[in-house]
Amino acid sequence: MKNVLKLVAVAVFAFGLTGCNCFGKMAKNQDEVSISCTPEVLVLNNGKVEADITVKFPVEYYNKKAVLKVTPVIVFEGGEVAGATKYFQGSKVDENYTVVDKTMGGEYTLHVEFPYDDRMANCELQLQVEVKCPKGKCKEFTLVNANTGALPTKAEKAALAAGGDEATAIKRAFGLTVATGINTLQKELDYASVMANTANNYKNVTTVVTKADIVYAINSSRVSKKATETEDLKAFVENVVAQLSNDRATQNLFVNGYASPDGPEKFNDKLSNARSESGHKAASKLLKETGMELDAASYGEDWEGFKELVAASNIEDKALILQVLSNYESSAQRESEIKNLSAVFTELKKEILPQLRRAQVVNSTDIKGKTDAEMKALVEAGKLDELTQEELLYVAESVLDCAKCDVAVLEYAAEKYNDARAYNNLGVAYAKLGEAKKSLEAFEKAASLGLADNKLNDNLALANLANGNVEKAKQYAAAAKNEAKAMVEAAQGNYNAAAAAVEGYNAAVANVMNNDLTAAKKAIAADASAKADYLRAVIASKEGDLETAKAQIKSAIAKDAALAKKAAKDVNLANLFASGFAL
Repeated sequence: MKNVLKLVAVAVFAFGLTGCNCFGKMAKNQDEVSISCTPEVLVLNNGKVEADITVKFPVEYYNKKAVLKVTPVIVFEGGEVAGATKYFQGSKVDENYTVVDKTMGGEYTLHVEFPYDDRMANCELQLQVEVKCPKGKCKEFTLVNANTGALPTKAEKAALAAGGDEATAIKRAFGLTVATGINTLQKELDYASVMANTANNYKNVTTVVTKADIVYAINSSRVSKKATETEDLKAFVENVVAQLSNDRATQNLFVNGYASPDGPEKFNDKLSNARSESGHKAASKLLKETGMELDAASYGEDWEGFKELVAASNIEDKALILQVLSNYESSAQRESEIKNLSAVFTELKKEILPQLRRAQVVNSTDIKGKTDAEMKALVEAGKLDELTQEELLYVAESVLDCAKCDVAVLEYAAEKYNDARAYNNLGVAYAKLGEAKKSLEAFEKAASLGLADNKLNDNLALANLANGNVEKAKQYAAAAKNEAKAMVEAAQGNYNAAAAAVEGYNAAVANVMNNDLTAAKKAIAADASAKADYLRAVIASKEGDLETAKAQIKSAIAKDAALAKKAAKDVNLANLFASGFAL
């Protein structure tokens, strides 16, 4: 329902007392002149505050020689913002303003639009009125008290001419208030909660595999002395010994016996088993001082090893060899082809096949990384240089419970490694701290480094929304996921479209703005945060349940004391404070 304001006791148009002769007869039907403002409570939308102010003039009312200058002004503590001025004139005025016909009257709508200022939350939308007519005291536009119809006194005229705070106060006292307060709930949309981190490659347990071969003569399973004295075997043993002192390392040793795939399958199976046994015996002797146990297994013909060695070789037609072998599933057929190929490609005989006559000693070591507690302690001690690149990304996302700490870690990782992932995640961390500008800059840096992650596109859309760049956000929204697209809709005031695609707190905000209070309560039913309690207070206040509103606002402030200052100026809680409630 529109809020209709009568222009009582001269108001704007009963000018019989003003001394401006044009308006003397306009007081006759003053009670029939009305002003309404839609919406009744102003609403922040997309960085702007808009309203339609409608004025209805009765018939036989407007003086044919009168001119009114009406300026909408949002006034607030510490400033004011004026909108576009609207002029009304009688039919005999020689100007190019909106004509109000005396015999017909009429209805006129003035659309007003203001850029939002954070100081506007506790404000009034006023109409400041000036009058002019060819007779009397108002031959030039003269400010009139729109609430009483009085002209400025001599002292008030002097103050208005001088400007300054006193002039501002007089203008405000003369203004007719048509709306009070701005619903800024759109500002509470939580863009950070929809942003997403780029995944890291951190693993708490890393498996490191080292290998060394004991090579045999063709068709033999006897280990020669030379075969056990290679540099590879020496390095293998030294690594096993070194890892014994690492309490984070768990070593698993085993020996695998193989045969080259150029003999009968059954023969090769027996041969690989014999090599496994002799290889195990030789390796156990080499590792005796370590006290480590070795497992043994045999794998017959080493086709996989053959393919790997051929692929890594410089054989000119290696692609052809591998293609031919892949056409055969039977080992007998592959054996035949190997022999045929060996006759043609002597390198297979001399270089490839001899390497496959082996027992392979393997050390699969599981190295356990730092615990979460250890990493957290390093962060708290400022020893970030003792954390690896992946540990830095992991600890910021999964270990720390401190937004400022996340920022510190990610700033370090981003700068040290110039890591696009770190910059993306830093953008999320900044957003959680309310650092909208820094958040956008971090995401843009990640994009400049070529981060290939669809999450970054969504983050850029959301960060632009947080910075009021709705048009830019819409460009990213074209390729964004549904939730990010919905947030763009919400930022434009399309709450019905947004409510179905967002969740939790954001869904509650959208539903409150869409006046679906039941859905709003359901969306935050499990949310025990301060901001959710505050929103429940708003919902209860709108429903007229002031007792619940009191309880919820007290709970919210107990969790976040800064909300007390916000509540005192929140138009959504006006009826709560009007009931006598005090913080």
